[in-house]
Amino acid sequence: MRRNLLSVAALLFGTLFLFMGNGLQGILLPVRGNLEGYATTTLGLLGTSWAAGFVVGCLVAPKLVRRVGHVRAFSGFISIIAIIALVSGIIIDPIWWIALRAVTGFSTAGTSMIIESWLNERATNESRGAIFSLYIGITLLGVVGGQMMIPLEDVRTPLLFMVCGIFYCIAMLPTTLSTAASPQPLKAVKLDLPALYRNSPVSCLGILMVGIANGAYGTLGAVFGAGAGLSDASIAIMMSATIFAGALMQLPAGRLSDRVDRRYVLAVMSAVAAVAGLLIVVLHPSSPALLIGLVILYGAVANTLYPIAVAHANDFASAEDFVKVSGGLLLLYGIGTVIGPTIGGPVMAMTSPHALFLVTALSHVFITAYAIIRSRIRAAVPASERDTYTTMPTGTSQMLTPESMSLVEPMSNKPPESDDPAVKYG
Repeated sequence: MRRNLLSVAALLFGTLFLFMGNGLQGILLPVRGNLEGYATTTLGLLGTSWAAGFVVGCLVAPKLVRRVGHVRAFSGFISIIAIIALVSGIIIDPIWWIALRAVTGFSTAGTSMIIESWLNERATNESRGAIFSLYIGITLLGVVGGQMMIPLEDVRTPLLFMVCGIFYCIAMLPTTLSTAASPQPLKAVKLDLPALYRNSPVSCLGILMVGIANGAYGTLGAVFGAGAGLSDASIAIMMSATIFAGALMQLPAGRLSDRVDRRYVLAVMSAVAAVAGLLIVVLHPSSPALLIGLVILYGAVANTLYPIAVAHANDFASAEDFVKVSGGLLLLYGIGTVIGPTIGGPVMAMTSPHALFLVTALSHVFITAYAIIRSRIRAAVPASERDTYTTMPTGTSQMLTPESMSLVEPMSNKPPESDDPAVKYG
């Protein structure tokens, strides 16, 4: 175990600073844009362009990595992100910001694939879970650490943009100077969305809706906080606490989904998220404590939905299709994160900042309804044949790549006796 960790220590150290930069930049742009008077629709497009760039990066970036190698590609992608962070602090213009966020999203897809494929190759079956858990912890710590820097400096100055650039530059150094061997080239994964839907309709629709909700909140959460009258410090606390609450709920939600039909767990968690969102819309809480409390409740349950939906899809998949299934779900999630802020921005502009949670609530209502409907049509997989639930980082400032799903291989993913799961389970 220690030997495996030492081989990826430089990579994990760089990952910490990479996600500190991501966390800071992800909240800095909407907060600064709101102070500049940018329309909510425009701020929503920041998230749309980032997500669109990320989806394209998932499809294109692996080819670049295979051509130049992991270390060079990793340094190149981070260099681009660092340059964009610095330019964003110099050129205060919404059109430039939207275009640059797409490039950032593309480059982020490349860095994520490199990190996760590198960890996957260095891990053994005995150390894979521990290494992946450490990776999750580091990414969460980095994102939260970056977000909590917002109150330390006036966001109207370019200083925090410069701090982002510094974080990114530090993130490059460990792997560039490390003598550890580079991993093997990335493997291409052929995606088949129609087959994925036939495998698990609930997971497909659920992941798309989760992407819409998470994309809307992840991009416009800070804008909502400012519109609701929260201070910069309170906004940072709200965004960070949402991530922590989601992380704390992973284990209990996962254990519950291993014992009962996962679709029921999806339905209940989505219903709670919808109720929390609707309470924010209806009550318009004037108390910062009550407002942040409702948002934390929302984040606690909303951030459990992605891994449960992934586990449900893998219940009906054979082990050799695990990465393919997860890659297809990621693509649907990415599409959802493009749609979410695109809808959320205009809705908030036409009504109020609180309407952000109307968008998320409707998404979660769809998940609840469809999960219940499908549970009446198709029987659940017996507990003895289910894939083991694995917690996944689904924070609003981070997206998953197909490689991240292969970090923890299914431990009990036993394919049904029939080649078609629908034959056995209806």
